[in-house]
Amino acid sequence: MGHALCVCSRGTVVIDNKRYLFIQKLGEGGFSYVDLVEGLHDGHFYALKRILCHEQQDREEAQREADMHRLFHHPNILRLVGYCLRERGTKHEAWLLLPFFKRGTLWNEIERLKDKGNFLTEDQILQLLLGICRGLEAIHARGYAHRDLKPTNILLGDEGQPVLMDLGSMNQACIHVEGSRQALALQDWAAQRCTISYRAPELFSVQSHCVIDERTDVWSLGCVLYAMMFGEGPYDMVFQKGDSVALAVQNQLSIPHSPRHSSALRQLLASMMTVDPQQRPPIHLLLSQLEALQPPALGQHTTQI
Repeated sequence: MGHALCVCSRGTVVIDNKRYLFIQKLGEGGFSYVDLVEGLHDGHFYALKRILCHEQQDREEAQREADMHRLFHHPNILRLVGYCLRERGTKHEAWLLLPFFKRGTLWNEIERLKDKGNFLTEDQILQLLLGICRGLEAIHARGYAHRDLKPTNILLGDEGQPVLMDLGSMNQACIHVEGSRQALALQDWAAQRCTISYRAPELFSVQSHCVIDERTDVWSLGCVLYAMMFGEGPYDMVFQKGDSVALAVQNQLSIPHSPRHSSALRQLLASMMTVDPQQRPPIHLLLSQLEALQPPALGQHTTQI
């Protein structure tokens, strides 16, 4: 946690005894804001995520998000630069200082290409998928699941490497549900914390006696792969039209045919989008399949986006 935090003159803040200059707003959500700041000690740009905390539970969840970041030192998972809690009368703001990625998110890249009538190539998709899988593998190895994987939660580094962000929905990978009350509580939590069009089928109607595991992330990964292949998630239009995503995900996904994609990539996608989570491959199996599909040029980093 930060040792000191103050809002100083001329739009600067101090976190961990370092001063940062406010540059501009980057975005905002329901209860959070993201600002671009510049470190006056190093000249680097950072993203400052400010979470409004109305209750003690909000503060605990913000602290937990910071703790999740601190668990990992991995090139495909966003690192935490600094964290502190600021009092505002009876309320608080949790501030997470994070690296700034000027290329934005994977979704920004997909939309940029789509606006020009283009798509990611299969080699680019495979390279991105490999990095995303390696980030997920690290999360799963520590006994956690991301639970909100989607293209807007994947940043792109300067060389196109994917970096997983927004760890606020992460929780225990393996959840043993014992009873209808626990099932409903988990279902309600998922409705709040897991984006509907990337949410795994088993989280829409949680059974009274079941095990929910990290393969919810594999389903979401399949939706991300679909978006990379076709320019939108498989259930984005279902949601936008007001139809039931909960019903749509119970049926096996129909994958459009395209000359851009190999049968191996289509088969990989189909395996991720298996409705029965027990039949869905774990991340380590996907990684071994992906590594076999990688183009030779990947090792020389000649395929970039």
